[in-house]
Amino acid sequence: MKKIIQFKKNNFIKKIIYLDLKNNKYSQIHTRFPPEPNGYLHLGHAKALCLNFGIANDYQGYCNLRFDDTNPKKTKKKYINSIINDIQWLGFKWNGKIHYTSEYFKILYEYAIQLINKELAYVDLLDKNQIKEYRGTLTQKGKNSPYRNHTIEQNIKLFRQMQNGELNPGTACLRAKIDMESNYMIMRDPVLYRIIFSKNDSNHHKWYIYPTYDFSHCISDSIEGITHSLCTLEFTENKKIYDWILKNINIKNIPKQYEYSRLQLEYSILSKRKLQTLIDNKIVKGWDDPRMPTISGLKRRGYTPQSITNFCKKIGITKQENIIELSLLECCIRNELNYTAPRIMAILNPIKIIITNYPINYVEKLIVPNHPNRPELGTRTLLFYREIYIDQSDFSEEDNPNYKRLTLKQEVRLRYSYVIQAYKIKKDINNNIKIIYCKYDPKTLGKSPDNRKIKGVIHWIASNNICKAEFHIYNRLFTIPNPENNKNFLNYINKQSLIIKKGLIESNIINNHDQLTYQFEREGYFYMEKTKKNHFIFNQVTTLRENKKNKNKILKK
Repeated sequence: MKKIIQFKKNNFIKKIIYLDLKNNKYSQIHTRFPPEPNGYLHLGHAKALCLNFGIANDYQGYCNLRFDDTNPKKTKKKYINSIINDIQWLGFKWNGKIHYTSEYFKILYEYAIQLINKELAYVDLLDKNQIKEYRGTLTQKGKNSPYRNHTIEQNIKLFRQMQNGELNPGTACLRAKIDMESNYMIMRDPVLYRIIFSKNDSNHHKWYIYPTYDFSHCISDSIEGITHSLCTLEFTENKKIYDWILKNINIKNIPKQYEYSRLQLEYSILSKRKLQTLIDNKIVKGWDDPRMPTISGLKRRGYTPQSITNFCKKIGITKQENIIELSLLECCIRNELNYTAPRIMAILNPIKIIITNYPINYVEKLIVPNHPNRPELGTRTLLFYREIYIDQSDFSEEDNPNYKRLTLKQEVRLRYSYVIQAYKIKKDINNNIKIIYCKYDPKTLGKSPDNRKIKGVIHWIASNNICKAEFHIYNRLFTIPNPENNKNFLNYINKQSLIIKKGLIESNIINNHDQLTYQFEREGYFYMEKTKKNHFIFNQVTTLRENKKNKNKILKK
Protein backbone atom coordinates (compact mmCIF):
# COMPACT_ATOMS: atom_id res chain seq x y z
CA MET A 1 0.00 0.00 0.00
CA LYS A 2 1.35 3.41 -0.99
CA LYS A 3 2.05 5.92 1.72
CA ILE A 4 -0.04 9.09 1.43
CA ILE A 5 2.25 12.10 1.79
CA GLN A 6 1.09 15.36 3.32
CA PHE A 7 3.61 18.03 2.43
CA LYS A 8 4.40 20.78 4.91
CA LYS A 9 4.12 23.59 2.35
CA ASN A 10 0.91 22.53 0.63
CA ASN A 11 -0.98 24.60 -1.88
CA PHE A 12 -4.76 24.25 -1.92
CA ILE A 13 -4.68 21.73 -4.78
CA LYS A 14 -2.28 19.45 -2.94
CA LYS A 15 -4.53 19.63 0.10
CA ILE A 16 -7.47 18.50 -2.05
CA ILE A 17 -5.44 15.63 -3.48
CA TYR A 18 -4.23 14.58 -0.05
CA LEU A 19 -7.82 14.34 1.20
CA ASP A 20 -8.96 12.53 -1.96
CA LEU A 21 -6.32 9.86 -1.40
CA LYS A 22 -6.93 9.70 2.33
CA ASN A 23 -10.67 9.18 1.77
CA ASN A 24 -10.00 6.56 -0.94
CA LYS A 25 -11.71 8.64 -3.62
CA TYR A 26 -8.86 7.69 -5.94
CA SER A 27 -6.22 5.00 -5.70
CA GLN A 28 -3.91 6.75 -8.20
CA ILE A 29 -3.52 10.42 -9.08
CA HIS A 30 -3.48 11.18 -12.79
CA THR A 31 -2.89 14.69 -14.17
CA ARG A 32 -2.21 16.00 -17.67
CA PHE A 33 -0.51 18.86 -19.48
CA PRO A 34 -2.59 19.76 -22.57
CA PRO A 35 -0.88 22.54 -24.58
CA GLU A 36 -2.31 23.89 -27.81
CA PRO A 37 0.53 23.68 -30.38
CA ASN A 38 0.03 27.18 -31.79
CA GLY A 39 3.14 28.77 -30.28
CA TYR A 40 6.07 28.18 -27.97
CA LEU A 41 5.78 27.46 -24.25
CA HIS A 42 6.27 30.42 -21.89
CA LEU A 43 6.67 30.88 -18.14
CA GLY A 44 2.94 30.47 -17.57
CA HIS A 45 3.21 27.00 -19.10
CA ALA A 46 6.25 26.32 -16.91
CA LYS A 47 4.08 27.01 -13.88
CA ALA A 48 1.49 24.52 -15.18
CA LEU A 49 4.20 21.96 -15.93
CA CYS A 50 5.63 22.22 -12.44
CA LEU A 51 2.16 21.82 -10.95
CA ASN A 52 0.95 18.86 -13.02
CA PHE A 53 4.20 16.93 -13.21
CA GLY A 54 5.08 17.91 -9.65
CA ILE A 55 1.83 16.50 -8.27
CA ALA A 56 2.29 13.28 -10.24
CA ASN A 57 5.80 12.94 -8.86
CA ASP A 58 4.90 13.84 -5.26
CA TYR A 59 2.02 11.38 -5.07
CA GLN A 60 3.54 8.57 -7.18
CA GLY A 61 0.98 9.17 -9.89
CA TYR A 62 1.04 9.85 -13.62
CA CYS A 63 1.04 12.92 -15.84
CA ASN A 64 0.07 12.75 -19.52
CA LEU A 65 1.25 15.01 -22.30
CA ARG A 66 -1.62 15.71 -24.69
CA PHE A 67 -1.58 18.15 -27.59
CA ASP A 68 -4.86 19.97 -28.08
CA ASP A 69 -4.77 19.92 -31.89
CA THR A 70 -8.43 20.81 -32.42
CA ASN A 71 -7.65 23.89 -34.52
CA PRO A 72 -5.73 22.65 -37.60
CA LYS A 73 -5.20 26.15 -38.94
CA LYS A 74 -3.03 27.04 -35.95
CA THR A 75 -1.47 23.66 -35.17
CA LYS A 76 2.07 23.35 -36.56
CA LYS A 77 4.64 20.59 -36.31
CA LYS A 78 7.38 23.05 -35.36
CA TYR A 79 5.39 24.05 -32.28
CA ILE A 80 4.86 20.42 -31.31
CA ASN A 81 8.58 19.73 -31.59
CA SER A 82 9.44 22.87 -29.64
CA ILE A 83 7.04 22.00 -26.81
CA ILE A 84 8.43 18.47 -26.56
CA ASN A 85 11.99 19.81 -26.43
CA ASP A 86 11.11 22.40 -23.78
CA ILE A 87 9.41 19.84 -21.52
CA GLN A 88 12.36 17.48 -21.79
CA TRP A 89 14.84 20.32 -21.20
CA LEU A 90 13.00 21.28 -18.01
CA GLY A 91 13.45 17.70 -16.84
CA PHE A 92 9.85 16.43 -16.94
CA LYS A 93 8.84 12.96 -18.14
CA TRP A 94 5.31 12.22 -19.27
CA ASN A 95 3.43 8.99 -18.76
CA GLY A 96 3.46 6.56 -21.68
CA LYS A 97 3.15 7.84 -25.22
CA ILE A 98 2.37 11.40 -26.30
CA HIS A 99 -1.36 11.88 -26.82
CA TYR A 100 -3.21 14.06 -29.32
CA THR A 101 -6.84 15.10 -29.09
CA SER A 102 -7.12 14.12 -32.75
CA GLU A 103 -6.60 10.45 -31.86
CA TYR A 104 -9.99 10.63 -30.12
CA PHE A 105 -11.83 12.26 -33.04
CA LYS A 106 -13.84 9.14 -33.90
CA ILE A 107 -14.84 8.66 -30.26
CA LEU A 108 -15.72 12.35 -29.91
CA TYR A 109 -17.83 12.12 -33.04
CA GLU A 110 -19.80 9.21 -31.55
CA TYR A 111 -20.39 11.15 -28.34
CA ALA A 112 -21.69 14.06 -30.42
CA ILE A 113 -24.13 11.68 -32.13
CA GLN A 114 -25.11 10.45 -28.67
CA LEU A 115 -26.02 14.01 -27.58
CA ILE A 116 -28.04 14.53 -30.75
CA ASN A 117 -29.95 11.32 -30.09
CA LYS A 118 -30.69 12.52 -26.57
CA GLU A 119 -31.97 15.81 -28.07
CA LEU A 120 -29.17 17.63 -26.25
CA ALA A 121 -27.40 18.88 -29.38
CA TYR A 122 -28.50 20.31 -32.73
CA VAL A 123 -27.03 21.58 -35.98
CA ASP A 124 -27.43 25.33 -36.24
CA LEU A 125 -27.47 26.98 -39.67
CA LEU A 126 -27.11 30.53 -38.34
CA ASP A 127 -23.89 32.27 -39.34
CA LYS A 128 -21.30 33.51 -36.84
CA ASN A 129 -22.76 37.00 -36.49
CA GLN A 130 -26.31 35.70 -36.09
CA ILE A 131 -25.23 33.26 -33.38
CA LYS A 132 -23.63 36.14 -31.53
CA GLU A 133 -26.80 38.21 -31.88
CA TYR A 134 -29.08 35.42 -30.69
CA ARG A 135 -26.84 34.72 -27.68
CA GLY A 136 -27.71 38.05 -26.06
CA THR A 137 -25.58 39.99 -23.62
CA LEU A 138 -24.73 39.99 -19.93
CA THR A 139 -27.87 42.04 -19.26
CA GLN A 140 -30.10 40.66 -22.03
CA LYS A 141 -31.10 37.00 -22.24
CA GLY A 142 -30.54 35.06 -25.43
CA LYS A 143 -33.19 33.62 -27.71
CA ASN A 144 -33.52 30.24 -29.35
CA SER A 145 -32.18 29.63 -32.82
CA PRO A 146 -34.91 28.88 -35.41
CA TYR A 147 -33.04 25.61 -36.05
CA ARG A 148 -33.03 24.56 -32.40
CA ASN A 149 -36.08 22.31 -32.79
CA HIS A 150 -34.86 20.28 -35.74
CA THR A 151 -35.76 16.60 -35.38
CA ILE A 152 -33.13 14.08 -34.38
CA GLU A 153 -33.14 12.75 -37.94
CA GLN A 154 -32.60 16.21 -39.42
CA ASN A 155 -29.71 16.90 -37.03
CA ILE A 156 -28.05 13.53 -37.73
CA LYS A 157 -28.33 14.12 -41.49
CA LEU A 158 -26.90 17.67 -41.26
CA PHE A 159 -24.12 16.63 -38.90
CA ARG A 160 -23.05 13.86 -41.29
CA GLN A 161 -23.12 16.35 -44.15
CA MET A 162 -20.82 18.53 -42.08
CA GLN A 163 -18.50 15.57 -41.49
CA ASN A 164 -18.46 14.61 -45.19
CA GLY A 165 -17.48 18.11 -46.29
CA GLU A 166 -20.81 18.74 -48.01
CA LEU A 167 -21.37 22.03 -46.14
CA ASN A 168 -19.03 25.00 -46.32
CA PRO A 169 -17.23 26.47 -43.30
CA GLY A 170 -19.38 29.00 -41.47
CA THR A 171 -22.66 27.64 -42.79
CA ALA A 172 -23.34 25.17 -39.97
CA CYS A 173 -22.12 24.14 -36.53
CA LEU A 174 -23.16 21.68 -33.86
CA ARG A 175 -24.36 23.30 -30.62
CA ALA A 176 -25.29 21.90 -27.24
CA LYS A 177 -28.94 22.39 -26.35
CA ILE A 178 -28.76 23.82 -22.82
CA ASP A 179 -30.47 27.13 -21.98
CA MET A 180 -30.46 30.30 -24.05
CA GLU A 181 -31.78 32.22 -21.03
CA SER A 182 -29.04 31.07 -18.68
CA ASN A 183 -27.39 33.70 -16.51
CA TYR A 184 -24.11 32.22 -17.66
CA MET A 185 -23.28 33.28 -21.23
CA ILE A 186 -21.15 30.20 -21.73
CA MET A 187 -24.16 27.93 -21.17
CA ARG A 188 -26.26 29.52 -23.89
CA ASP A 189 -26.00 26.63 -26.33
CA PRO A 190 -22.21 26.56 -26.75
CA VAL A 191 -20.69 25.39 -30.05
CA LEU A 192 -19.38 21.80 -29.93
CA TYR A 193 -18.24 21.32 -33.54
CA ARG A 194 -17.39 23.63 -36.42
CA ILE A 195 -16.47 23.05 -40.08
CA ILE A 196 -12.81 23.61 -40.98
CA PHE A 197 -11.38 22.65 -44.36
CA SER A 198 -7.82 21.94 -43.30
CA LYS A 199 -5.70 18.87 -42.62
CA ASN A 200 -4.64 18.45 -39.03
CA ASP A 201 -0.83 18.26 -38.67
CA SER A 202 -0.92 15.37 -36.20
CA ASN A 203 -3.92 13.54 -37.69
CA HIS A 204 -3.52 11.67 -40.99
CA HIS A 205 -7.26 11.14 -41.48
CA LYS A 206 -9.21 13.78 -43.37
CA TRP A 207 -11.70 15.60 -41.17
CA TYR A 208 -13.97 18.43 -42.17
CA ILE A 209 -15.33 19.03 -38.68
CA TYR A 210 -13.33 19.76 -35.56
CA PRO A 211 -14.49 19.71 -31.93
CA THR A 212 -14.15 22.81 -29.79
CA TYR A 213 -11.92 22.82 -26.73
CA ASP A 214 -14.94 22.71 -24.41
CA PHE A 215 -16.29 19.54 -26.02
CA SER A 216 -13.03 17.68 -26.57
CA HIS A 217 -11.13 18.52 -23.42
CA CYS A 218 -13.39 16.97 -20.80
CA ILE A 219 -13.92 13.80 -22.85
CA SER A 220 -10.19 13.45 -23.52
CA ASP A 221 -9.55 13.79 -19.78
CA SER A 222 -12.09 11.05 -19.11
CA ILE A 223 -10.73 8.69 -21.76
CA GLU A 224 -7.20 9.03 -20.33
CA GLY A 225 -8.36 8.45 -16.77
CA ILE A 226 -7.41 11.92 -15.55
CA THR A 227 -8.46 12.45 -11.93
CA HIS A 228 -7.63 16.13 -11.44
CA SER A 229 -7.95 18.46 -14.43
CA LEU A 230 -5.99 21.57 -13.43
CA CYS A 231 -6.37 24.84 -15.33
CA THR A 232 -6.16 28.59 -14.78
CA LEU A 233 -8.96 30.81 -13.51
CA GLU A 234 -10.11 32.00 -16.94
CA PHE A 235 -11.56 28.48 -17.41
CA THR A 236 -13.75 28.74 -14.29
CA GLU A 237 -16.89 29.33 -16.35
CA ASN A 238 -15.90 26.55 -18.76
CA LYS A 239 -16.21 24.11 -15.87
CA LYS A 240 -20.00 24.35 -16.26
CA ILE A 241 -19.76 22.95 -19.80
CA TYR A 242 -17.08 20.47 -18.69
CA ASP A 243 -19.41 19.01 -16.08
CA TRP A 244 -22.54 19.24 -18.26
CA ILE A 245 -21.01 17.25 -21.12
CA LEU A 246 -19.65 14.50 -18.88
CA LYS A 247 -22.99 14.26 -17.09
CA ASN A 248 -24.96 13.86 -20.30
CA ILE A 249 -22.90 11.31 -22.19
CA ASN A 250 -22.40 7.65 -21.33
CA ILE A 251 -18.85 7.76 -20.05
CA LYS A 252 -17.25 6.00 -17.10
CA ASN A 253 -14.58 8.28 -15.65
CA ILE A 254 -15.64 11.70 -14.35
CA PRO A 255 -12.61 13.95 -13.75
CA LYS A 256 -12.87 17.03 -11.55
CA GLN A 257 -11.65 20.43 -12.72
CA TYR A 258 -9.82 22.79 -10.36
CA GLU A 259 -8.66 26.32 -11.16
CA TYR A 260 -5.71 28.38 -9.98
CA SER A 261 -4.42 31.85 -10.83
CA ARG A 262 -2.44 32.25 -14.03
CA LEU A 263 1.05 33.70 -13.95
CA GLN A 264 1.36 37.44 -14.52
CA LEU A 265 4.92 38.70 -14.69
CA GLU A 266 5.97 42.30 -14.25
CA TYR A 267 7.06 44.13 -17.45
CA SER A 268 6.08 41.07 -19.54
CA ILE A 269 3.20 39.60 -21.48
CA LEU A 270 2.24 35.92 -21.37
CA SER A 271 -0.47 35.82 -24.00
CA LYS A 272 0.54 33.75 -27.03
CA ARG A 273 -1.57 35.99 -29.23
CA LYS A 274 0.23 39.10 -28.01
CA LEU A 275 3.62 37.40 -28.18
CA GLN A 276 2.84 36.57 -31.81
CA THR A 277 2.03 40.26 -32.33
CA LEU A 278 5.52 41.18 -31.11
CA ILE A 279 6.98 38.78 -33.67
CA ASP A 280 4.73 39.97 -36.50
CA ASN A 281 5.69 43.58 -35.82
CA LYS A 282 9.40 42.64 -35.77
CA ILE A 283 9.81 43.99 -32.26
CA VAL A 284 11.54 40.71 -31.38
CA LYS A 285 13.25 38.25 -33.70
CA GLY A 286 11.12 35.19 -32.99
CA TRP A 287 9.67 32.99 -30.27
CA ASP A 288 13.15 32.23 -28.97
CA ASP A 289 14.33 35.84 -28.78
CA PRO A 290 16.12 36.17 -25.40
CA ARG A 291 13.78 39.05 -24.48
CA MET A 292 10.73 36.79 -24.76
CA PRO A 293 9.34 35.07 -21.62
CA THR A 294 9.26 31.79 -23.54
CA ILE A 295 11.14 28.73 -22.33
CA SER A 296 13.22 28.71 -25.50
CA GLY A 297 13.92 32.44 -25.16
CA LEU A 298 15.03 32.05 -21.54
CA LYS A 299 17.16 29.05 -22.48
CA ARG A 300 18.85 31.04 -25.24
CA ARG A 301 19.44 33.87 -22.81
CA GLY A 302 21.18 31.53 -20.38
CA TYR A 303 18.53 30.54 -17.84
CA THR A 304 18.77 26.99 -16.54
CA PRO A 305 15.98 24.44 -16.00
CA GLN A 306 16.56 24.58 -12.24
CA SER A 307 16.26 28.38 -12.10
CA ILE A 308 12.90 28.25 -13.92
CA THR A 309 11.47 25.43 -11.79
CA ASN A 310 12.73 27.14 -8.62
CA PHE A 311 10.94 30.31 -9.72
CA CYS A 312 7.70 28.36 -10.22
CA LYS A 313 8.04 26.81 -6.77
CA LYS A 314 8.60 30.20 -5.14
CA ILE A 315 5.53 31.86 -6.67
CA GLY A 316 3.33 28.97 -5.52
CA ILE A 317 -0.23 28.02 -6.47
CA THR A 318 -3.16 30.15 -5.25
CA LYS A 319 -6.48 31.52 -6.47
CA GLN A 320 -5.38 35.09 -5.86
CA GLU A 321 -4.45 37.14 -8.93
CA ASN A 322 -1.01 38.71 -8.43
CA ILE A 323 1.68 40.28 -10.55
CA ILE A 324 5.03 38.66 -9.85
CA GLU A 325 8.08 40.91 -9.80
CA LEU A 326 10.62 40.27 -12.52
CA SER A 327 13.34 40.50 -9.88
CA LEU A 328 12.20 37.19 -8.37
CA LEU A 329 12.93 35.39 -11.64
CA GLU A 330 16.28 37.15 -11.89
CA CYS A 331 17.07 36.26 -8.30
CA CYS A 332 16.56 32.54 -9.02
CA ILE A 333 19.12 32.46 -11.83
CA ARG A 334 21.50 34.85 -10.05
CA ASN A 335 21.65 32.68 -6.94
CA GLU A 336 22.45 29.63 -9.05
CA LEU A 337 25.07 31.25 -11.25
CA ASN A 338 26.75 32.95 -8.31
CA TYR A 339 27.67 29.44 -7.18
CA THR A 340 28.27 27.68 -10.51
CA ALA A 341 29.62 30.28 -12.96
CA PRO A 342 33.40 30.73 -13.21
CA ARG A 343 34.71 34.30 -13.20
CA ILE A 344 36.39 35.88 -16.17
CA MET A 345 37.16 39.44 -17.24
CA ALA A 346 35.48 41.15 -20.18
CA ILE A 347 35.65 44.74 -21.38
CA LEU A 348 32.39 45.95 -22.91
CA ASN A 349 33.57 49.50 -23.71
CA PRO A 350 37.35 49.20 -24.12
CA ILE A 351 39.88 51.98 -23.84
CA LYS A 352 43.63 51.41 -24.12
CA ILE A 353 46.13 51.99 -21.36
CA ILE A 354 49.91 52.08 -21.88
CA ILE A 355 51.95 51.51 -18.72
CA THR A 356 55.04 53.46 -19.71
CA ASN A 357 57.34 52.30 -16.90
CA TYR A 358 56.59 48.59 -17.43
CA PRO A 359 59.38 46.73 -19.28
CA ILE A 360 58.90 46.62 -23.06
CA ASN A 361 58.12 43.16 -24.48
CA TYR A 362 57.98 41.67 -21.01
CA VAL A 363 55.02 39.42 -20.22
CA GLU A 364 54.14 38.42 -16.69
CA LYS A 365 51.99 35.38 -15.86
CA LEU A 366 49.51 35.71 -12.99
CA ILE A 367 47.72 32.62 -11.63
CA VAL A 368 44.22 33.57 -10.48
CA PRO A 369 41.19 31.59 -9.21
CA ASN A 370 38.21 30.82 -11.46
CA HIS A 371 35.89 31.31 -8.48
CA PRO A 372 36.71 33.16 -5.23
CA ASN A 373 34.84 30.68 -3.02
CA ARG A 374 35.19 27.41 -4.94
CA PRO A 375 38.81 26.30 -5.30
CA GLU A 376 37.62 23.07 -6.94
CA LEU A 377 36.86 25.10 -10.08
CA GLY A 378 40.59 25.59 -10.55
CA THR A 379 42.70 28.49 -11.74
CA ARG A 380 43.61 30.26 -14.95
CA THR A 381 46.59 32.25 -16.17
CA LEU A 382 46.33 35.97 -16.85
CA LEU A 383 49.00 37.66 -18.95
CA PHE A 384 50.17 41.09 -17.76
CA TYR A 385 51.66 43.39 -20.37
CA ARG A 386 52.48 47.08 -20.72
CA GLU A 387 49.44 47.59 -22.97
CA ILE A 388 46.11 46.73 -21.40
CA TYR A 389 42.43 47.60 -21.83
CA ILE A 390 39.99 48.82 -19.19
CA ASP A 391 36.35 49.90 -19.43
CA GLN A 392 35.70 53.52 -20.35
CA SER A 393 33.51 53.93 -17.27
CA ASP A 394 36.53 53.22 -15.05
CA PHE A 395 38.35 56.44 -16.00
CA SER A 396 37.40 60.06 -15.44
CA GLU A 397 39.27 63.20 -16.47
CA GLU A 398 37.72 65.04 -13.55
CA ASP A 399 38.79 64.25 -10.04
CA ASN A 400 35.92 63.46 -7.68
CA PRO A 401 36.34 62.21 -4.10
CA ASN A 402 33.28 59.97 -4.54
CA TYR A 403 34.60 58.40 -7.74
CA LYS A 404 36.43 55.21 -6.80
CA ARG A 405 38.10 54.60 -10.13
CA LEU A 406 41.10 55.84 -12.09
CA THR A 407 41.70 59.59 -12.55
CA LEU A 408 44.72 61.75 -13.29
CA LYS A 409 45.06 62.26 -9.54
CA GLN A 410 43.78 58.98 -8.12
CA GLU A 411 45.39 55.56 -8.13
CA VAL A 412 43.46 52.35 -8.69
CA ARG A 413 44.26 48.65 -8.35
CA LEU A 414 44.02 46.36 -11.33
CA ARG A 415 42.21 43.18 -10.31
CA TYR A 416 44.74 40.47 -9.20
CA SER A 417 47.56 42.80 -10.22
CA TYR A 418 49.27 46.13 -9.62
CA VAL A 419 48.32 49.64 -8.58
CA ILE A 420 48.47 52.13 -11.45
CA GLN A 421 48.30 55.90 -11.72
CA ALA A 422 47.29 57.87 -14.84
CA TYR A 423 49.30 60.96 -15.74
CA LYS A 424 48.43 61.78 -19.38
CA ILE A 425 45.74 61.15 -21.96
CA LYS A 426 45.65 61.23 -25.74
CA LYS A 427 42.49 62.21 -27.64
CA ASP A 428 41.33 61.78 -31.23
CA ILE A 429 40.01 64.50 -33.55
CA ASN A 430 36.53 64.13 -31.99
CA ASN A 431 37.92 64.85 -28.52
CA ASN A 432 37.39 61.25 -27.41
CA ILE A 433 40.02 59.67 -25.22
CA LYS A 434 42.08 57.26 -27.28
CA ILE A 435 44.92 56.27 -24.94
CA ILE A 436 45.56 56.70 -21.21
CA TYR A 437 49.19 56.77 -20.14
CA CYS A 438 49.90 55.33 -16.70
CA LYS A 439 52.66 54.24 -14.40
CA TYR A 440 52.56 51.21 -12.20
CA ASP A 441 54.01 50.51 -8.76
CA PRO A 442 56.01 47.25 -9.05
CA LYS A 443 55.86 46.75 -5.27
CA THR A 444 52.07 46.40 -5.19
CA LEU A 445 51.52 42.99 -6.79
CA GLY A 446 49.29 41.07 -4.40
CA LYS A 447 49.68 43.57 -1.55
CA SER A 448 48.70 47.09 -0.55
CA PRO A 449 51.12 49.95 -1.04
CA ASP A 450 52.71 51.47 2.05
CA ASN A 451 50.90 54.48 3.54
CA ARG A 452 48.54 54.83 0.56
CA LYS A 453 44.84 54.15 0.50
CA ILE A 454 43.56 52.69 -2.76
CA LYS A 455 39.86 53.44 -3.23
CA GLY A 456 38.97 51.12 -6.09
CA VAL A 457 39.65 47.90 -7.95
CA ILE A 458 38.92 47.61 -11.68
CA HIS A 459 39.05 44.79 -14.21
CA TRP A 460 41.35 44.74 -17.22
CA ILE A 461 42.73 42.56 -20.02
CA ALA A 462 46.21 42.67 -21.52
CA SER A 463 46.39 43.41 -25.24
CA ASN A 464 48.18 40.10 -25.89
CA ASN A 465 45.45 38.11 -24.10
CA ILE A 466 42.26 39.27 -25.84
CA CYS A 467 39.54 38.01 -28.12
CA LYS A 468 36.95 40.20 -29.78
CA ALA A 469 33.42 39.63 -28.53
CA GLU A 470 29.89 40.90 -29.01
CA PHE A 471 27.77 41.50 -25.92
CA HIS A 472 23.98 41.61 -25.98
CA ILE A 473 22.67 43.60 -23.02
CA TYR A 474 18.99 42.99 -22.24
CA ASN A 475 16.63 45.31 -20.44
CA ARG A 476 12.90 45.08 -19.78
CA LEU A 477 10.88 44.70 -22.95
CA PHE A 478 8.18 47.11 -21.74
CA THR A 479 8.30 50.45 -19.97
CA ILE A 480 5.18 49.83 -17.84
CA PRO A 481 4.83 47.17 -15.12
CA ASN A 482 1.62 45.58 -16.43
CA PRO A 483 1.47 45.69 -20.26
CA GLU A 484 -0.67 42.52 -20.32
CA ASN A 485 -3.79 44.49 -19.34
CA ASN A 486 -3.14 47.41 -21.68
CA LYS A 487 -4.88 47.34 -25.07
CA ASN A 488 -2.19 49.58 -26.53
CA PHE A 489 0.71 47.52 -25.14
CA LEU A 490 2.76 48.11 -28.31
CA ASN A 491 3.00 51.79 -27.35
CA TYR A 492 5.08 50.86 -24.34
CA ILE A 493 7.92 48.93 -25.95
CA ASN A 494 11.29 49.73 -24.42
CA LYS A 495 13.50 50.84 -27.31
CA GLN A 496 16.53 50.03 -25.18
CA SER A 497 15.48 46.44 -24.50
CA LEU A 498 18.51 45.26 -26.50
CA ILE A 499 21.84 47.05 -26.57
CA ILE A 500 24.69 45.51 -28.54
CA LYS A 501 28.28 46.28 -27.56
CA LYS A 502 31.49 45.16 -29.19
CA GLY A 503 34.34 44.63 -26.80
CA LEU A 504 37.00 42.23 -25.58
CA ILE A 505 37.28 39.10 -23.49
CA GLU A 506 40.10 36.98 -22.07
CA SER A 507 41.51 34.60 -24.66
CA ASN A 508 41.45 31.84 -22.01
CA ILE A 509 37.89 31.23 -23.10
CA ILE A 510 39.06 29.67 -26.37
CA ASN A 511 40.25 26.50 -24.65
CA ASN A 512 37.15 26.09 -22.49
CA HIS A 513 34.71 24.55 -24.96
CA ASP A 514 32.30 23.03 -22.43
CA GLN A 515 31.69 26.13 -20.32
CA LEU A 516 28.99 28.45 -21.66
CA THR A 517 28.00 30.63 -18.70
CA TYR A 518 30.34 33.05 -16.95
CA GLN A 519 30.33 35.85 -14.47
CA PHE A 520 32.08 38.77 -16.11
CA GLU A 521 33.66 40.46 -13.14
CA ARG A 522 31.86 43.69 -12.24
CA GLU A 523 29.61 43.35 -15.33
CA GLY A 524 27.11 40.53 -14.83
CA TYR A 525 26.33 36.97 -15.83
CA PHE A 526 26.61 36.11 -19.52
CA TYR A 527 25.83 33.09 -21.68
CA MET A 528 27.87 32.24 -24.77
CA GLU A 529 25.36 31.70 -27.56
CA LYS A 530 27.36 31.44 -30.76
CA THR A 531 31.02 31.24 -31.59
CA LYS A 532 32.92 32.00 -34.72
CA LYS A 533 36.63 31.89 -35.24
CA ASN A 534 38.11 34.44 -32.82
CA HIS A 535 34.68 35.98 -32.28
CA PHE A 536 32.14 35.31 -29.56
CA ILE A 537 28.56 36.39 -28.86
CA PHE A 538 27.42 36.64 -25.25
CA ASN A 539 23.86 37.18 -24.02
CA GLN A 540 23.48 38.89 -20.67
CA VAL A 541 21.59 36.55 -18.35
CA THR A 542 21.20 39.02 -15.52
CA THR A 543 23.04 41.69 -13.58
CA LEU A 544 25.28 41.00 -10.59
CA ARG A 545 22.85 42.56 -8.14
CA GLU A 546 19.14 43.24 -7.96
CA ASN A 547 18.43 46.77 -9.08
CA LYS A 548 15.63 47.30 -6.57
CA LYS A 549 16.24 47.04 -2.87
CA ASN A 550 14.00 45.70 -0.13
CA LYS A 551 10.91 45.27 -2.29
CA ASN A 552 8.20 42.64 -2.01
CA LYS A 553 8.38 40.02 -4.73
CA ILE A 554 4.64 39.98 -5.37
CA LEU A 555 2.62 43.04 -6.35
CA LYS A 556 -1.08 42.75 -5.52
CA LYS A 557 -3.45 43.85 -8.23
